[in-house]
Amino acid sequence: MGSTNGSDEELMSRLVDSVKQISKFSNSKGFFGRIQGDLVRRITLLSPFFEELIDINAELNEEQQLTGFEVMRIALDSSLELFRSVNGGSKLLQIVHRGPVMQKFHDVTVEIEAALTQIPYDHFEVSEEVIEQVKLLHSQFKRATERQEDYDLQLSHDLAVAESVVDPDPETLKRLSQELQLSTIDELKKESHAIHEYFLSYEGDPDDCFQRMSSLLKKLVDCASTESSEPDASTGSKVISRHRSPVIPEYFRCPISLELMKDPVIVSTGQTYERSSIQKWLDAGHKTCPKSQETLLHSGLTPNYVLKSLIALWCESNGIELPQNQGSSYRTTRPGGGSSSSDCDRAFVLALLEKLANGSTEQQRAAAGELRLLAKRNADNRVCIAEAGAIPLLVELLSSPDPRTQEHSVTALLNLSINEGNKGAIVDAGAITDIVEVLKNGSMEARENAAATLFSLSVVDENKVAIGAAGAIQALISLLEEGTRRGKKDAATAIFNLCIYQGNKSRAIKGGIVDPLTRLLKDAGGGMVDEALAILAILSTNQEGKAAIGEADTIPVLVEIIRTGSPRNRENAAAILWYLCIGNMERLNVAREVGADVALKELTENGTDRAKRKAASLLEIIQQLEGVVISTVP
Repeated sequence: MGSTNGSDEELMSRLVDSVKQISKFSNSKGFFGRIQGDLVRRITLLSPFFEELIDINAELNEEQQLTGFEVMRIALDSSLELFRSVNGGSKLLQIVHRGPVMQKFHDVTVEIEAALTQIPYDHFEVSEEVIEQVKLLHSQFKRATERQEDYDLQLSHDLAVAESVVDPDPETLKRLSQELQLSTIDELKKESHAIHEYFLSYEGDPDDCFQRMSSLLKKLVDCASTESSEPDASTGSKVISRHRSPVIPEYFRCPISLELMKDPVIVSTGQTYERSSIQKWLDAGHKTCPKSQETLLHSGLTPNYVLKSLIALWCESNGIELPQNQGSSYRTTRPGGGSSSSDCDRAFVLALLEKLANGSTEQQRAAAGELRLLAKRNADNRVCIAEAGAIPLLVELLSSPDPRTQEHSVTALLNLSINEGNKGAIVDAGAITDIVEVLKNGSMEARENAAATLFSLSVVDENKVAIGAAGAIQALISLLEEGTRRGKKDAATAIFNLCIYQGNKSRAIKGGIVDPLTRLLKDAGGGMVDEALAILAILSTNQEGKAAIGEADTIPVLVEIIRTGSPRNRENAAAILWYLCIGNMERLNVAREVGADVALKELTENGTDRAKRKAASLLEIIQQLEGVVISTVP
């Protein structure tokens, strides 16, 4: 490992700068406020040590730089990333997942302590006061690593009650809202937007994830609304009518109509309105936000799904029938007749396309995220979005310098490509070359989704040729080696499908795919044995592939899979072994030496039909070798 930060002074300056950035989080409050405050305070006290090292122009020997100070740089970067994460985004999401977050605090504490252990701070000619301070800090970090922060039992209890009880005690909700700093309507608005932003990039089923968030937020909104509308006790009015209509939370009312919103949308300033009300305002020629009076950057309206869910929950719990929104859905006619309602508002999609084409980086990112989400939701949306002309604009944004915009765009294209008719439109827009470029140089999420998109497009046979010619195979092999487990599976699936075309087999073999596949094959716990076998089976039908697989010492592991694998894997392993050994006495002899005859005999009795045929053919040849001296053929 070598230093990536240039000179010693540059490294120290980097550490000082990191500490300065971290010190800005010293006054953070909320659930993680105390543990974060302690960590920020300790890190801040390291700054004088780094500053004195700069002042004396300290020279670090290579070993010191590669260990302690480099580890410290990485630890401070991790800390800064953690602080930014904790102080942004959804507070409810963090508190529900507080276990992993607290573990991250412990992990960075361990990293900093490990760095201090490796830094020989006694050896530098800095002031005694600074050395004493570093020693004290080191002991504090060491004690902190030896204990895990306990959960706040009161908070855990309040959270459990708020989630499990339909109508929690107001005092419980009040404590919870104060602990989370979600007591005021403004704070709750920010939380709603934070959940909405997370919603845009969420990869799972949004209904499962956000039901819990929405229910909690709805109860906190009710609590805040009750607090703000409660009559002053000093007036003597303490009688509460149980028969009056429930008070609509202020946050659920449209700022224009003051009515309960049924289709809340967000304008460019971040304010939320009822769609019909704000649309009338815009149609009248207004260019400002009615509530904030800020100039609107564009006229696009973004559905506020989280708030819509909250309003629906509130209506259900109060016995109120929420009026159905009329006229805003895009309707599509199915081939068999009849129509299907979609949540894809064509006017809204066109507004998003305007942002894709002419908006700022932030607007393009948000618009691509909305299209990604809409395209994921249902088949009708995919038709609507493509017909509106989104595909060429999304393809253009694949070259965006903003990583998040690039991720949203390639994932939106992935979701659109599920529709068979959209595949051709995506290819015709020149997407393949740009998708391959994302696969090579994008973020890990973008690379993985690019691989999945190429697989989706490769279902069409003529696309297999174009994708291979664009250099996708080598980039997929890199993802197969470097990706997450999901990324590796996406890469493997795409490679398998592309290698159905003979020309792509040669590209894959020349690209060095056999070695990583062999490693995956031998790593039984890696979860990629099925995929590795399937690709090797298709490559073994190619002369170059057969030679490369034979040179990779795969025969022993193939025999083991024939002996112990799943039916499908045993079949693929037998097929690969058959292609490797037919006509090659040297490989056939290796197979016999590692016990292939016993494994194949058992496969002829219990394997799939194809496995039985391959096993019987190979077993017959091996049995002919018994007692015969084999001359090795070069």
